[in-house]
Amino acid sequence: MKVNLTLDAKGLACPMPIVCTKKSIDQIEAGEVLEVLATDKGSKADIAAWAEKVGHQYLGTMEEGDVLKHYIRKARSEEEKEEQKHPHTASNDELQAKLNDDVTVIDVREPAEYAFGHIPGAVSMPLGELEMLAESLDKTKETFIICRTGNRSDLAAQKLTEKGFTNVINVIPGMSKWEGPTA
Repeated sequence: MKVNLTLDAKGLACPMPIVCTKKSIDQIEAGEVLEVLATDKGSKADIAAWAEKVGHQYLGTMEEGDVLKHYIRKARSEEEKEEQKHPHTASNDELQAKLNDDVTVIDVREPAEYAFGHIPGAVSMPLGELEMLAESLDKTKETFIICRTGNRSDLAAQKLTEKGFTNVINVIPGMSKWEGPTA
């Protein structure tokens, strides 16, 4: 595959691989391919979901040791979609105040991130597995989506809303600033 630009995002944690990808895609022409080198396992789902959301073609990911090589073909201007944010958000404090209510909390970080600390009762559903795992949930129940910074959870909240969930809330800024209880 002919690569037109390579972005080295190795060692960066969410949300930086996707932030850098957004900036780098602007440096190439429509139809050209961006290669993103990353070590953040969550970047696989993040980059694929972002590309789909804005109209670029996610070509796939190859793994070489600890490095993920992502490939994205830039869309033509008429194929691009304006990036949208999920309209319903809550702060960490607002979620913490709701934890004793009958709500669902979905943590869309990778399993290792979840294992090192999560909100008690939160269900682990990594972004890459969300669509498959979410079928078991009540689509009408108040559902809070959390990740490390609010970016991955924004993508997840949009996916769930598209799947018919009616009360989805993205938690910002997420676990990176969580001061409540953890398990």
